[in-house]
Amino acid sequence: MKSTLGLSVVVAGILFAWTPWAPIDAQTPQKPQVALPQAGVPQIMTLEGNFVRVAYNNEGYVILGYEPVNRSIGEQWVLLDIGVTVRDRTPDFKLKRDALSLSTPDGKTIPLATVSEHRAANTAALQARANVQRDSINYFPPTASRACRIGFFADLDSGAMTWDEVDVSSNRACLGRIYFQVPSGISYGQHWLNVKFPQSVVRVPFRILTKDEEQLLSKNYKGIKKQVEEAFAKK
Repeated sequence: MKSTLGLSVVVAGILFAWTPWAPIDAQTPQKPQVALPQAGVPQIMTLEGNFVRVAYNNEGYVILGYEPVNRSIGEQWVLLDIGVTVRDRTPDFKLKRDALSLSTPDGKTIPLATVSEHRAANTAALQARANVQRDSINYFPPTASRACRIGFFADLDSGAMTWDEVDVSSNRACLGRIYFQVPSGISYGQHWLNVKFPQSVVRVPFRILTKDEEQLLSKNYKGIKKQVEEAFAKK
């Protein structure tokens, strides 16, 4: 199948490594240009907010919200809000804990934290901050209309149960919070959430932005979003 999916072998996420376009004259404002990094897998990516990313292929679909991580530089715990489903006419499957991993700017791949590690870490303050700094990630395909909880973790004061797998189908919009421990501390730069589906991997790119990068993104969001959309548009 030749489609925009093939583009992601070359471009698959947003790096926010801006370089100015050459101005026509001294009065022409410089515009930021987005450099798109390589995911190494065929997929499409969209930008749905300063801290919301979507990536998908012919099989899997993943949404990511990460603003709390961008406010946690130097801390060891990464909290991500995620949404997962499969594409229409794709078989159901069980999403297990070992299907999720985090790639960091230093080239390391970190597995999902265990429940015991999460409980021992006392992430109550992080959870409270995330409740305030929380973006909507309701960007599921129309076929995913049934609510579904990704229960790999539970807030410490919620009393909810945790489990090691989630039934995923094309009509289920599965949402949840996940945690990774980064011993060296959260740093600026390009990260990837890796989600393994039965036949493929979806890699959701997200960059921990400096204050200057965040300001530049906010100021030029519409133009940058358009660049990303055009990069994956059908030719």
